[in-house]
Amino acid sequence: MLLDALIIVLGFIGLIWGADKFVFGASALARNLGVSPLMIGLTIVAFGTSAPEIFSSAVSAWENKPELAIGNALGSNLFNVGVALGVAAFIRPLKPPASLTSKELPALMLVTVATGALLFDLYLGMFDAIVLIAITFYFGYRLFRKKVKPDAIEELEERGISEVKSFQAFAYLFLGLVLLVLSAEALVQAASAIAETIGVSTSIIGLTIVALGTSLPELAASVTCVLKGHHDLAIGNIVGSNILNLLVVLPFPGLLSAGYIEQELFYRDYSFVLGITTLLCLFCYWAIKKDQSLGRVSAIVFLSIYLGWFTVMFLQVQNAGSL
Repeated sequence: MLLDALIIVLGFIGLIWGADKFVFGASALARNLGVSPLMIGLTIVAFGTSAPEIFSSAVSAWENKPELAIGNALGSNLFNVGVALGVAAFIRPLKPPASLTSKELPALMLVTVATGALLFDLYLGMFDAIVLIAITFYFGYRLFRKKVKPDAIEELEERGISEVKSFQAFAYLFLGLVLLVLSAEALVQAASAIAETIGVSTSIIGLTIVALGTSLPELAASVTCVLKGHHDLAIGNIVGSNILNLLVVLPFPGLLSAGYIEQELFYRDYSFVLGITTLLCLFCYWAIKKDQSLGRVSAIVFLSIYLGWFTVMFLQVQNAGSL
């Protein structure tokens, strides 16, 4: 089991480093091909921070372990708001951008509620996956209609992306992709082995160890953004990542390993996801309306909800093990 734990750590490192190289290479390649910098930021960069979840869940579904993939998606969303955003807001108050109320937050709530409706029958199959993919294409269509902002170009220039040649960009892209695939495979295998050894369900491993590890990019990005004063990026990173986790991650088990899911994934875990997402939206609406920030009170609420969910899950697992 010690070897499996070491593989999980190395898998996390590979996912995070691979995602970084993948995003950099894809951004540079798209920039050289004349794609909108704004589009790069809203698609490739957003995809990059969610890439660990996406690739590890795809491998889980391919290996007929759908509950590991579903647990990863739900657990990551809980971690992103409860811990990543909670820690960022605790370090420094975050002022949500006004545009969140008309675009991103309604989209996040729509996707979260739609996911709940699809999981309500405790079955995730082909139809559910198609619905989620259709919503993804709809948001993609809306996204491609957005106009380019000059500051997005300046941001890419500051990162030195315009100086990278196309063959170098492709090399970064390929290297990142290989690292993501191999790391995801190693992570899923090791996590499953530990789950079988200690008698814990794969959904619990997905909700905790895998979700925490694959959400490290969001935590690092949020803390970095708030320290640099980029409040809109810190919140936007979490909102965008949570949307992608549901829309892009969940179709994999629906398409590759359709079947019934553990009822706790819906009644316990999804309920907490819906609750913390609703609170996030309400707090942001209130802060924008009052021209205030998400401060330490909001941070403590988010962190408390995550700790509450973790406690409930731990006690249920412990009680089940004692039977």
